[in-house]
Amino acid sequence: MKWTDTQDIAMALTDKHQDVDPQQVRFTDLHRWVTELEGFDDDPNRSNEKILEAIQAAWIEDADY
Repeated sequence: MKWTDTQDIAMALTDKHQDVDPQQVRFTDLHRWVTELEGFDDDPNRSNEKILEAIQAAWIEDADY
């Protein structure tokens, strides 16, 4: 997965952190959790606030289902 794979990342986060409310996650934690995901293979320094916001929004949407 790369930073641009927001849907795949969101689904993986939903599976791995089922007890977490994605609306309450700090970006520092979100960044760390994404880089720790199995299958994530991108430069940790390539993320930015816009990417993290997109991942968080996708995670919120995925967690609602």
